[in-house]
Amino acid sequence: MTTWKMPIEGHEQERLWLAWPTTGYTLGDTEAEAEEARRTWAAVANAASEHEPVTVVVHPGDEGIARTYLSGQIDIVSAPLNDAWMRDIGPSFVIGDDGRLGAVNFVFNGWGGQDWARWDNDQHIGRFVAEASGAELIDSEMVNEGGGIQVDGAGRVVLTETVQLDPGRNPGWTKERVEAELARTIGTTSALWLPRGLFRDHDTFGTRGHSDILAVFPSPDTLLMHRQDAESHPDHAIARENRAVAERYLTDTSAGFEILDLPAPETLHDEEGFVDYSYINHVVINGAVLACAFDDPADDRALGVLREVYPGREVIGLDARPLFARGGGIHCITQQQPKTGV
Repeated sequence: MTTWKMPIEGHEQERLWLAWPTTGYTLGDTEAEAEEARRTWAAVANAASEHEPVTVVVHPGDEGIARTYLSGQIDIVSAPLNDAWMRDIGPSFVIGDDGRLGAVNFVFNGWGGQDWARWDNDQHIGRFVAEASGAELIDSEMVNEGGGIQVDGAGRVVLTETVQLDPGRNPGWTKERVEAELARTIGTTSALWLPRGLFRDHDTFGTRGHSDILAVFPSPDTLLMHRQDAESHPDHAIARENRAVAERYLTDTSAGFEILDLPAPETLHDEEGFVDYSYINHVVINGAVLACAFDDPADDRALGVLREVYPGREVIGLDARPLFARGGGIHCITQQQPKTGV
């Protein structure tokens, strides 16, 4: 029987996958909002295509409009879509101990069956992408999204109690059952359970606490964590509690990594209330990092930190405000396919 393991994101990649916004709140209600969404998704795809192959899944009938925004070197494939958060609706890729590519197909149910979500199409994208990539499909009975797991490639995974243990996702599941399923599917052996996600991520279009906005392993010996310095922002207390939990995990498990803070932007509000802007939500690709920028005084400092923890990679800041306004970031709209045999 093949043993599967999800490599760290910085592992050499075969390609990057995205989905194209087609309808609903992601695309927006006006032509101006649709234009903003298309330009933002395309900016990420086009930047990535300068470093590695990129494939974008497009809803049937949207191929023409997508091609007008996307670089000619980007591959387009067609499949029915509801939404455009590939990290969550697509598979989580793994590599077998025999060198084969695998694709874990977690159950997707609209981030815990949220009343605004539709997933009659998106629930099939994991299988579609797995087949298109040539990976072996690994089905899981657990409801989970790729944004809810952050791995170091050496056995550790960062989770949140409000996602994998969400009654809308996995009613009755225990931490032990979640960890056993992740051990089977992505090869992790130790879980850092953070209590909850950022304040805005529990709002209407949030995920109820994805870990890919809270913490990331640039390498197995470094954990980068979101910090909110403004005491008036509810994420100040949330981030401090998450940091304390991570420090206890370090002590209890004798884990050999260092925790570094990545402070949030200075911007605290948008027209909807407190923002959940986070520099943690970047994606690592071949030779580069596509990082969230917010036209904020803290952008340069944050990109500098990312250059330090990802030495040898070009760090590219892209305006992520339109993504966060719709409920996610750059990491949320991408999914990396690792290269095998390296």
